[in-house]
Amino acid sequence: MALTTSLKPPGDAAEATRRNVALLVQLRWMAVGGQLLTILGSRFGLGIALPLPIMLGALATLAALNGATMLTRGRWPASEGQLFATLLIDVACLTVQLYVSGGVGNPFVSLYLLQVVIAAVLLPGWPSWALAGLTTLLFGWLAWAAPAFPLPPAYASILSHSYVAASWLNYALAATLLVWFVGRVVRILSARDARLAAYRQRVAEEEHIVRMGLLASGAAHELGTPLSSIAVMLGDWRGDPAVTARPDLLADVEAMRAEVGRCKAIIDGVLLASGEVRGGSPRRTTLAAFLRGIVDGWRESHDVAVTLDADGVDGRRIVGDAALAQTIANLLDNAGEAGARRIVVTAGHDDGATTIAVRDDGRGFSAEILATVGAPYRTTKARRGAGLGLFLASNVVRTLGGTLAASNPPDGGGLVVLTIADGAIDE
Repeated sequence: MALTTSLKPPGDAAEATRRNVALLVQLRWMAVGGQLLTILGSRFGLGIALPLPIMLGALATLAALNGATMLTRGRWPASEGQLFATLLIDVACLTVQLYVSGGVGNPFVSLYLLQVVIAAVLLPGWPSWALAGLTTLLFGWLAWAAPAFPLPPAYASILSHSYVAASWLNYALAATLLVWFVGRVVRILSARDARLAAYRQRVAEEEHIVRMGLLASGAAHELGTPLSSIAVMLGDWRGDPAVTARPDLLADVEAMRAEVGRCKAIIDGVLLASGEVRGGSPRRTTLAAFLRGIVDGWRESHDVAVTLDADGVDGRRIVGDAALAQTIANLLDNAGEAGARRIVVTAGHDDGATTIAVRDDGRGFSAEILATVGAPYRTTKARRGAGLGLFLASNVVRTLGGTLAASNPPDGGGLVVLTIADGAIDE
């Protein structure tokens, strides 16, 4: 189990492959050293007349393979096919050594299983099954074709045909079970690592939202007092005879009061987007009226054509969610900042979920943003703090039990689709 986790670390796939190659090189050096000691010990310690040139030549091949791997690992990403090819060379060298040293009568024939286990860990799927099948065939071929090996009388033995057949069957069963079991363990660990990575990412994003909420709360407290003072002064000016006597001054005062009110609304929206999903005063309405209010309010302050298609959900009753409203407004802002001249907001209901789509004719999303939808500060904008629109939208919709998907339609522009399950905003 420890071998499995070290061979399959979480993280980038290319880095995992490089680590797998490095570990395979270490294992091969250990195998070369162990086989060399065994061959020399058997030849000069036990007096067994092994064919040293052939067996040492196989070890030299493995050492050369390791050397080539170490020299080229900086330029060699090592695909699955390349790893499989190196394992085939390992099997071929082991087969040569077994062929000239007794075949299946050599107790080291069980080293085939080591190759099968390594393949099951490094290359789960068809390569591991292929290697298990190949070594099973080679086991049978050695039992039939390997020449008899003369051993000293003290070590000589004769294996019956039934014993060899049972050994082959035992090997085939062991290789099959190892590939199935190890492959299953690798898949389970990979799925666990993926879940842990997703969980850590979500925790990091939620911690980021908490920090944003704290900063937004501090900013709201700091800005609330001066805005309230300005609002009071503007109210006094509105009733001042010197102002009421001048229609132009009165119009300016009214405009300033409206802008102060808008600033306070923006602060409330920032607080809501920072994590208070139900933090406003929700009101009962229809989905069409809810979206119409957002679109109409946004259209007043932007020179972009926005249309709403919500006829199919006009009678659907919901509780207007302030955070969801701010989310949709953020998506409209993103579309406007992407150079859109026309935006279409479409609402629908199907298969137990409400969908809200924001389609624009702007520049669309970059490949980096599409690959990391929902991650903070992924943007093509130059200003600091940008890139939070999709991040906040993704987290608000996720809190409502929904999902967010972004794409670039074939005919240009950008498309963001919010999918919210029934019951999250229903009345």
